[in-house]
Amino acid sequence: MRIEPIETSRLILRGFTKEDASWAYSIWNDPEMGKYLADEAKEEIDPAYIKTLEELGEDEECCYLIPVLKDSGQRVGTCSFIASEDKKVYDIAYCVHRDFWRQGYATEMARGMIEFARGQGAEKVTVYVSKGNIPSNRVAVKCGGKIVDEKTFKKRGTDIIMEDYLYEILL
Repeated sequence: MRIEPIETSRLILRGFTKEDASWAYSIWNDPEMGKYLADEAKEEIDPAYIKTLEELGEDEECCYLIPVLKDSGQRVGTCSFIASEDKKVYDIAYCVHRDFWRQGYATEMARGMIEFARGQGAEKVTVYVSKGNIPSNRVAVKCGGKIVDEKTFKKRGTDIIMEDYLYEILL
């Protein structure tokens, strides 16, 4: 799904391009940065997976975005959202590269997507956050999130069971 870029005070959340695939892969499959994500960390680059990532910008259901610094265009992380069929609920996700941790970028990315959803007439935003991911849980709370459910999922390619909170942000 393609949208116009979302602008925040320091970032532009722009559409995902083919050239962003290796960047996203480097975050999502890193043992530390991807610890709480659904994909397993891979020791070797998987060309088939990279090829799949190259097509994310054309996804019809999920809007994949790359937040970049306004002043330099440097990539900061990845983020995305999926809108419900009636556009009343937006489910968001965000991930920041370790070089930018503890600088408020995850909160800024989340707030940018929340404001976008509000502008589209959404009634609420949801976000799943791993129970163990303390910084990301703080982001959800800072953005007005309240825990409404708990879920588990199996990390792809592993036997690891992850536990998540489901946060809801009423708009």
